[in-house]
Amino acid sequence: MNPRGSVNPLHAFQACALGQTMRSLLKAHSVEVMEHAEAMELALAEAARAPEHQDVPIGAVILGPDGSVVAAEHNRTVERSDPTAHAEALAIRAAATTRGDWRLTGHTLVVTLEPCPMCAGAAVWARLDRIVYGAPDPNAGAAWSLYNIPQDARLNHRCDLVAGVKASEASQLLTEFFASKR
Repeated sequence: MNPRGSVNPLHAFQACALGQTMRSLLKAHSVEVMEHAEAMELALAEAARAPEHQDVPIGAVILGPDGSVVAAEHNRTVERSDPTAHAEALAIRAAATTRGDWRLTGHTLVVTLEPCPMCAGAAVWARLDRIVYGAPDPNAGAAWSLYNIPQDARLNHRCDLVAGVKASEASQLLTEFFASKR
């Protein structure tokens, strides 16, 4: 209401438009969360395979624009004696090869742990639309914890971020792995 006690028509319109926008965003977000959770289950299953060859249990899945799985990988740094064989980098490489194009516009990276600077940079260079991750990484996280490479306005591309999807399950895998090493 304005000072005279009547409703300003512009404010009423703005409130109505905002309400409709928020409802559509919430509806779309709840659908995305369900899809992200399902994709994270695949990434967790992939991560569980890494300890078979003494690698840290991190898994990654690339979803195509239609939500289909284009690539799935897990850490292979120990297995390949390659410090760049992170789950995210391997999945991005596999998706680009499958697609026949390094540009993965419209694709989503789903990974169990917040990407490191190398993998966050690879996601930006691959032009991924979105990064969805489980557990934060306070020691090397470059998608919010220490840096925010995917959303750095100084770069020529930015990725949307969704954090915390099945974070406790992802953290548990890592905790159990490192506990077994002590």
